[in-house]
Amino acid sequence: MDISDNGQLEKTADEQNNDNKPQSITDQVFEWLDVFTTAIITVVIIFTLIFRVATIEGRSMQNTLFEGEKVIISNFNYTPKYGDIVVISRNTENTLEGSVQSQLPIIKRVIATEGQTVDIDFESGTVYVDGKKLSENYTKTPTNLNYNDGVEFPVVVPEGCVFVLGDNRNNSLDSRSSRIGNDGMVDTRYILGHAMLRIFPFSKVGGLGL
Repeated sequence: MDISDNGQLEKTADEQNNDNKPQSITDQVFEWLDVFTTAIITVVIIFTLIFRVATIEGRSMQNTLFEGEKVIISNFNYTPKYGDIVVISRNTENTLEGSVQSQLPIIKRVIATEGQTVDIDFESGTVYVDGKKLSENYTKTPTNLNYNDGVEFPVVVPEGCVFVLGDNRNNSLDSRSSRIGNDGMVDTRYILGHAMLRIFPFSKVGGLGL
């Protein structure tokens, strides 16, 4: 390259012709492969470290989620709150959902977090948190099922735990039962992630917030 009087670089005619020469097909293919490979690696890293795909098993979250549907979950910088749908890693004697000593994670809705008091009127099927009646338009059935196996109401959610229920209240093993955990409570360390988005079936793709 030549340097002009004003200090700028001037390209020779041959260099300018080389710049104007179109890329060969081989160069274009390698360039696209490089972009594609980088994109795939990025997606793999994101879904390994931040997001996961979970498949719904059982009927406990109907009519919100149905068996076979797929959701994206994430535990990145996550703090459970009321209404969140969470996937929990537990070995549960989950006979109502079609298995005994199931090794599969379970999916439920957070109803209360640490320090809150939960009470249930099983006759009316009404749930109360800190004395306030919940408006639960997401449930398939009222909360009439009482397992009577050690969880007594009202109950205070201990530190580091959440109280969870399935949306299909009469077909869900959840925090009403001591089989789900100590006094029905779920340690937040067992939460694999918060279900954020349904991605299958494609006709129902969308967020899962209240």
